[in-house]
Parts: sequence; C-alpha cells; structure tokens
Amino acid sequence: MHRLLADTETLKCDAPILSREAANHLKVLRPKNGEEVELFDGKGLTRVYRYSAATRELEAAGDLTRHAKASSSSVTLFACVTKGSRWDWTLEKATELGVDRIVPVISARTIVRVDAAERPAKRERWMRIVEEAARQSDAVFVPEISDIVDFKESLELVKKTNCFIGALMTPPPKHLLEEITSAKAKSQNADYAVYIGPEGDFTPEELSALLEIARPVSFGSQILRAETAAIFALSVIRAALS
Repeated sequence: MHRLLADTETLKCDAPILSREAANHLKVLRPKNGEEVELFDGKGLTRVYRYSAATRELEAAGDLTRHAKASSSSVTLFACVTKGSRWDWTLEKATELGVDRIVPVISARTIVRVDAAERPAKRERWMRIVEEAARQSDAVFVPEISDIVDFKESLELVKKTNCFIGALMTPPPKHLLEEITSAKAKSQNADYAVYIGPEGDFTPEELSALLEIARPVSFGSQILRAETAAIFALSVIRAALS
C-alpha cells in the first residue's frame, strides 16, 4: 500500500487536501482507481483512503487508527555527526529501528563542522530523511531530531536519560546486552539512550565527563565504525526492550 505523511488535521478529513509535497509524491506514485493509500502523521495516527481517478483525490475508506508504541520506554541516540552519506545512512537505519529521538552532536574531534547559521537548514534536511525512512518502512512514528548541540550542551540532555556509552576500558565493561537487560529488570518504563562518538573518538576529557553520567558498555571484541556502532547499539536495545 502506498503511504504518505500528512499532518494530524489532514487525517481527520474524509476528503483530505494534501500538502504540495505529499500531492506531488502521490502524482509520482500513479495510483490506480480505487487503490488504497495510507496517510500517517508520524505521531501514531493512520487512516486509509481510496484514490479516485475521476477526481484525482483521496476519499476516506476507514476511520482513524491510533497505534501504541511497541515499548513504554523511549530510546534516544546521541551521535556525533559523521561525514556525508554515512550520517544519512545512520538517520535512515535508526528510524527503521524505531528510535524515538536523535540528538546530533558536534564534539572536539567531529570531522563535520556545522556553523550555527547552517544548523536549522541541516536539521530540516535530516527531518526529510527520517520522514522518508518512516514512510518506506511502514513506521507510524517519526523520530524527533533535536537541534544540533555541541558536546558540552549534550551533557545536560544525557543526565535526563539512562545512557550507555561504548568505551574501551581495562578491565572491559559488561556487554551492552547484559547492561540493558539488567536496567530493564529494574525499571519497565525508562528513558534509555546510547552515545556514539566521532570517527576520531572522544577526547580523554570528553570521555571522562561522559563516564560521570553514563554507563560504560562493550559492543563486542571488534572495533566498529561510528555508524555501525550506532545501529548495533540500537538493535540490541530495541531487541532487549521488546
């Protein structure tokens, strides 16, 4: 079934007026007469419509459906921005894995630097990526992308979550799966997070600051690239919470 993102008020209409972007997308899809199209608002609401070739419009074929999230716990990804397509890939796959929030971070060793004036435009582009990923993966929730923050700013946000950070330490910390399973047993409703560093790793000062408020974990015996580490960690957390 074709899917289009629309605002909540649009889903309440029996004969919805689509946004220009959604209308253009529908035109590209070329639905057949009577074919069903699902609209979703990214906040858990969906509604099925039928396409009328005569009017080139959608007509209600069902009532509003409200979907509950798979887990009462939320999951946040704190991730230092990586280069080009690697970052786009991270956003796309994190959305497919059902992350609730993504916090883009600029740390001392982050290769990508984003000036303050450019940050709103970057965030808008990234939102389009996660919206498209949600549409294609049949997700009914679109993750929030926070404003880009510098490393020190991210620490206050980390304090509000039960955050895990992959760290190479001696002796090595427990595996993420063991730690998230233990944390879940203690609290069935919590805000979990994982913090992924830049390609060049955290500075010693940054890691020290994080270890004061986040729990060190192991991602296994192999060293993972930043984008791989992010998707691995989200996969483990989501599997443990489901």
